[in-house]
Amino acid sequence: MDVAEGKIGVGIVGANPDASWAAMAHVPALQALDEYHIAAVSTTRMETARAAGAAFGVANVYDNHAALIADPAVDLVVVAVKVPFHHEIATAALAAGKHVYCEWPLGHGLAQSEEMAEAQRSSGARGFIGNQAAAAPAFRYLRDLLAQDYVGKVQSVSLVASGMAWGAYVDQANAYSLDEKIGATMLTIPFGHTMAALDMVLGLPVEVSARIEYLRREATVVETGETLPLTAPDQVLVQGIYDGGAPLSVHFRGGMSRGTNLLLEINGTEGDIQVTGLCGHVQMFPVALAGGRGDAQALEPLPVPDSYLDGVALEEGVARNVAYAYRSVARDIRGATGEFRSFEDALRIHRVIDAVERAARSGGREAV
Repeated sequence: MDVAEGKIGVGIVGANPDASWAAMAHVPALQALDEYHIAAVSTTRMETARAAGAAFGVANVYDNHAALIADPAVDLVVVAVKVPFHHEIATAALAAGKHVYCEWPLGHGLAQSEEMAEAQRSSGARGFIGNQAAAAPAFRYLRDLLAQDYVGKVQSVSLVASGMAWGAYVDQANAYSLDEKIGATMLTIPFGHTMAALDMVLGLPVEVSARIEYLRREATVVETGETLPLTAPDQVLVQGIYDGGAPLSVHFRGGMSRGTNLLLEINGTEGDIQVTGLCGHVQMFPVALAGGRGDAQALEPLPVPDSYLDGVALEEGVARNVAYAYRSVARDIRGATGEFRSFEDALRIHRVIDAVERAARSGGREAV
């Protein structure tokens, strides 16, 4: 901890100033919060590292993650690189006794995620997973509404969502996600983020069946017109059962629809809640709640009370939910509150994804 400033020193791995999730989301989120200062940044080349330092006002810049981890000003290492590199960087930071905020997915598959969770347990440092939708005001309010029996006993959970990518077109920045081997697929990214939000609200299913389909075989890059092979799935269908018996139905489809792009309904014995939004990436985009219960014949908007805004001043945008996540992370680091999602929480989502993959292969039902 930086005692002089009383702030948590953050080192961001993967802080390219021109084209990175760190520049779009992490940097503005951290700069909006008093609990942090960005102590160091690293990229794979000193040229871009210096450019990042100049753009973000950071003096300590490195061309490798090991040097950033060794910087004594860094208390929290942010792993904001592509999925195949999460394991190496996060485990190195934990071994050095540094707290870690790792972008989702945790590892490249279940086995790596298990190793990373074990490394965190052994380190004594904290491990946080970037499932920022779980910190969003709308989902925290939804959690509390359900805890207050707004819908009564949950009878069913249904979700239809669009993945944005994995359709006919893809933007250049996300073209890498077309390759299933990289691990940033519709199943791991929007499905995983959504399951993390639902986990915070309802818990996870105990059993699933699934189909994973590969209908599209190519996609066009919007900026260039280039056609690239699409080897990742473009249709993910999951059915599950919660411990209390309520069924779960999920359909993620690639691209965007002219109709529904996010519709989550939770139906109960006393009422219903509906969640709608721009697309299935609930971690990035705002959602709206509507509900009805008792004698109500229709759904009415459920505005999120101001008390859930948590003093975050950022306007709507991809950085806003990340800022809510970091506010919770600061409370965790300073008070061990267990408020934000941990590596253990991430591991539970990876086990759901693994069960979905097994069920799709077997054609049967698989325990989570």
